[in-house]
Amino acid sequence: MKKAVSFNPCMLNEQGLNLQAVFNIKELPEEIIKQLEAECSTLKNCQQLILIGHGGQSLWQSVQPNLLTSANPIDEHSVETVNKWFTANYSDNNSKIIYPDKHSVSSQALDLQTLGSLAGWHHTSPFMVGINREWGPWFAYRVALLTDTQFNISQASKSSSPCSTCESKVCIDHCPANACKSGSLNLETCISYRKSENSQCRETCLARVSCPVASEHRYSKEQIKYHYAVSMKTIEAYNY
Repeated sequence: MKKAVSFNPCMLNEQGLNLQAVFNIKELPEEIIKQLEAECSTLKNCQQLILIGHGGQSLWQSVQPNLLTSANPIDEHSVETVNKWFTANYSDNNSKIIYPDKHSVSSQALDLQTLGSLAGWHHTSPFMVGINREWGPWFAYRVALLTDTQFNISQASKSSSPCSTCESKVCIDHCPANACKSGSLNLETCISYRKSENSQCRETCLARVSCPVASEHRYSKEQIKYHYAVSMKTIEAYNY
């Protein structure tokens, strides 16, 4: 079997999936390897995990045509794009998307934040959303796939958390629920406030939007409203 050795992200970048990290499965933390074992058993010569995300506003622009025709436009666009990219560039190789996949146990258990930390994307913020110096809190994980490729392994960014040098802590001050006052999010307090009648955070997070880190990449008001409306529906559906 021919093995791919050159990672070509052009198609992904063009569609807004501009964050990619390649890991050798055997070098991942033991807990993540355990999460992947069942999925690897169904993919012959499973060797690598590719984590794909987006930073900034470009993905939202690519998703626009699907907004009115899909119940999950971002997931569907991301999966479709990754499948097309892999087929177009690596037709001699095999892959299996394990996130997002509501039918996959690994998808539900996969520790994306640990993978993001290994990639150099993720530091913890007071409002629970991951943050880094390049994108601030304006990035997200979109697809994880297993492959039988032999790509070069990604080199993680070594930058420290921007929160460690932030003196203003405006995110904490701007949270109307005081859910971040301890320096980390009290999720129960946050959800309780979001559900309240006069909540200012039903379709946004005032702590997150006040963050000064990489504010040039802040999502548009439309995108912020979309994401937080989705999360609000989940909160209400499961009666959190």
